[in-house]
Amino acid sequence: MNGLPGWLQEIPGEQPYPLAFATVSGAHLYGFPSVDSDVDLRGVHVLPAEEVVGLRGGPETLERTWTRDDVEMDLVTHDLAKFCRLLLGRNGYVLEQLLSPLVVASSAMHEELVALAPGCVTRHHAHHYLGFARTQWRLYEKTLELKPLLYTFRVLATGTHLMRTGELEADLTRLYAYGPAYLPDLVALKKDAEHGRSPSVEGLEADVERMTATLEEARDASALPERATAEGALHDLVVRARMGSGAGL
Repeated sequence: MNGLPGWLQEIPGEQPYPLAFATVSGAHLYGFPSVDSDVDLRGVHVLPAEEVVGLRGGPETLERTWTRDDVEMDLVTHDLAKFCRLLLGRNGYVLEQLLSPLVVASSAMHEELVALAPGCVTRHHAHHYLGFARTQWRLYEKTLELKPLLYTFRVLATGTHLMRTGELEADLTRLYAYGPAYLPDLVALKKDAEHGRSPSVEGLEADVERMTATLEEARDASALPERATAEGALHDLVVRARMGSGAGL
C-alpha cells in the first residue's frame, strides 16, 4: 500500500480479540491523504461466545489511538454482530470500511462479508451521504479548512455514484466527473497539510448545491431496493462465528 508504513501488518495480531479484517479508511481511502495525515484503521473483532452469552459481556466497540514512528494511528473495531447491525442500518461508514481496497488483514469471514455487502445496499444510503455532506459543509463554513470541503465533495460524489450504479467508490480522485473542474487542484493542495485552509473558489456554494441536488435526484431515480436483502445470511454468519462452525478467521 503506497505511502503507508509496512508495520501496519503487525497491528491486527496485537489486538485482544481476533480480527475478521482490518482496512485503512479516512483520507488514504478517500484519495487525498496529506503528508501529516494520521492512519485510520477500521475492522471487525470477534468476541468469544462466553463474552456474549455470559454475565461478563465483552466490548462491542474497541478504540485506540497512539503514535508509532511519528505516525498517528487511530484504530476502531466493532464486534461482528454490531458491525452486521450497522451494515443493515444503511451505514455508509461501515460499508466503506468493509469494501476498502486498502486491506491490512483479511480472512474467510471477511470474504463472506464482502460477498454479502451488495445485499446491504439500499437507496436509503443516500440519506447517510446527504447528512454527512451537510455536516462537513457546515464545518467548512465555520473553519474554511480544505479538509471538510473535500469531504463534502467526496461524500456527495460517492453517494451519487452508489445510487446510479450500485457500486461503492470512496476515492474522490476516481469520481472527478461528478464534481467541478477545480477538484484535482484542491486535492493537490490537501497533500501539503492536513488542516490547511481552502483557497477562495468562485461559485463554490453553487457547486455544492448542484451536487446535493444531483444526489437527491439519483436517490429518487435509483433502482436500488428499499430494504436490505442480506439480513438472513448475516444472521447465519454471526451464529456460525459464535458457535465456531464454519465462519473462519
